[in-house]
Amino acid sequence: MATTRRIPLRRCNGCGEMKPKKELIRVIHTPEDTIELDLTGKKNGRGAYVCKSEECLRLAMRSHALERSLSVTIPEDIYERLRKEIADA
Repeated sequence: MATTRRIPLRRCNGCGEMKPKKELIRVIHTPEDTIELDLTGKKNGRGAYVCKSEECLRLAMRSHALERSLSVTIPEDIYERLRKEIADA
């Protein structure tokens, strides 16, 4: 009998919905104390997720949800890279 494979779910920091991990963009706080985008979902570090939607990014920015999740101030260039990644998707 074939078993069904479990799909990992993560919560979006913008809208708060649980979605499959592959549908979200991961922002990480690395052990080297830098903030990066992790498009592969496999880099080492504390991660926070946001949907590939401009609305969710705006909500996350307004409520400082990514900053609270990662316990660090997010630089403006990371938000710009997120906007660019969402526009390309």
